Amino acid sequence: MNRVLSAGPVLALLVLVVVFSSLSDQFLSAGNFRSIAGQSAILLVLAIGLTVVILLGSIDLSVEGVMATSSMVTVLLAANDRNGMDLGYGAVLAGLAVGALFGLVNGLLHTQLRIPSFMVTLGTGAVGIGIATVLFAGQPPRLLDEGLRDWSAQRWLGVSRLVFVAAAVLIAGYVIQRYSRIGRYAYVIGDDEVIARLSGLSINRYKVWAFILSGTTAGLAGAMAASQVGVGDVQIGSGQVFAGITAVVVGGTLLSGGRGGVLHTLVGALIMTVLTNGLILVGVNPYLQRSFQGVVIIIAIAATAWNQRHRIRVIK
Repeated sequence: MNRVLSAGPVLALLVLVVVFSSLSDQFLSAGNFRSIAGQSAILLVLAIGLTVVILLGSIDLSVEGVMATSSMVTVLLAANDRNGMDLGYGAVLAGLAVGALFGLVNGLLHTQLRIPSFMVTLGTGAVGIGIATVLFAGQPPRLLDEGLRDWSAQRWLGVSRLVFVAAAVLIAGYVIQRYSRIGRYAYVIGDDEVIARLSGLSINRYKVWAFILSGTTAGLAGAMAASQVGVGDVQIGSGQVFAGITAVVVGGTLLSGGRGGVLHTLVGALIMTVLTNGLILVGVNPYLQRSFQGVVIIIAIAATAWNQRHRIRVIK
């Protein structure tokens, strides 16, 4: 049973490919596969950071605010039509630093004040939207830096450069998960935090680092999105918290923590992207697409948690 559930996300992805390829002649085209790769890049980057936090049994709902602030900071520090700044790729580093700072604040508030991660990140996400709104100043600054615009405009091996950025983040996330203490202990803490604490693990430190990683990837996702649309925008991360968490859970990472990982998230991100892409190709009403995604996440949560239902005594 465990093996079937573990293979479930991969089987679901294959089923979606078969179904949409039978419903649309365009689905199996090389051009559409390149489009799917490009569409999944930002989601994958965001979801990898969320994976680390969710493995701990926590949650990060601040990513939309972080993406908004990061996109504004990146554009305003690169060549733009609002001011005379031109830091080039330094602007992207600033966007990542903004995300890391949000993550640090999230982690410290959660661990030191013992505020549930749900409430902390919901609040800091609102702060991020507020900061982005102030920087927005009623008009979206346009990104004029050709190097950053080329991230999405230029292609390597037929796909957007954003895909290679996402691939690099995926590799880094896997290395952290497999070979670092943060990654290894995330499973222990997520599986049973009480036992982990009794074993002498510095749980608070690992949680803070997990939130920093999540904030950093959200900051990078905001910079990538700004490169893609060519502006800094308050709404640039709209809907991404739902999409990101869905990708993590659909891929097989438990919301209660302790099981899953970044490779599972890769499958989950592809499932969500293929689902959205396929629904568009077959002409499903855009307003119904979110409903389909909602059904998918409910089924995924039920499936991944099914064999854990006897171990989890309290449903929060």
